Parts: sequence; C-alpha cells; structure tokens
Amino acid sequence: MKRTRLENTPCPTARALDLIGDWWTLLIVRDAMRGMTRFSEFQRSLGAAKNILSARLKALVAEGILRVEPASDGSAYQDYVLTEKGIALQPILVALGQWGSEYLFEEDEVCTRLVDVKNRQPLRKIELIAQDGRVLAIQDITLVIPAV
Repeated sequence: MKRTRLENTPCPTARALDLIGDWWTLLIVRDAMRGMTRFSEFQRSLGAAKNILSARLKALVAEGILRVEPASDGSAYQDYVLTEKGIALQPILVALGQWGSEYLFEEDEVCTRLVDVKNRQPLRKIELIAQDGRVLAIQDITLVIPAV
C-alpha cells in the first residue's frame, strides 16, 4: 500500500505524524535528547540498519529537527545536534513515556523513568492547562475546523 502524504491537511496532528510518526524517528530524537550525537551512537542504541538510520537522520536534518555540525572533538566525524524545533518535541516524548509507563507495564515491572536533575524526583504527569490555569479534561476541549 502506498503511503499517503499528509503535509497539506489542515490538521496539525496529521501533519506532525506525517513528519515524526515513524517510530525510528522519535527514538532518534529521544536519543539526541539524551546527548547522543554520532551515527554510531544512534546505531548502537537503536540497533537500526545503517540504511534506515541514514535515511531517518537525513530526513530529520532536512526538516530542521537536527542539524549537522563538525564533530566537537575535532575528528573527521559529524555530530547530529537538536535544533530548537527538535527540542520542542520534548513534551511529546515525555507524554508518550508517561503514558507508556502507566499503561504498558505491569505493576512490578521495571521501566525507565524521567527525573528532575536537581532533586532526582519523577516529573509530574503532563496535564493540559487552559490559559486561565484550569486543568482540562477531554470534555473541556473541542476542535475548531477552519472555514474553507
């Protein structure tokens, strides 16, 4: 089946998934947020085939989520570094991780968790907050479809 491109849809969720919906892509961004910068580091962490990893890294650079810089150690290698656009994906990855740890692990099963660097405490669960500070539930949110 041919993949349908969603870059022209008025739905921001569909456009975002068109770009970052591939699981390799989000795992690369996750690893970049953990400080990985080298092709070999991503490959070792993910176990991805070189051609798949290369294609995903090129796409992330082309979309402005990562940028390529000369290696920080002065070697002939290059580093893949998150851009502002890439760093802005952090809340999405945190929310996915929180959802996964809550619903995809047994109560006594060990899983990784994010903690605050300063006090080593787990992060608060991400919430949807209204402009006036109210915590929003699903029934408090609606989709506005623009007139064409």
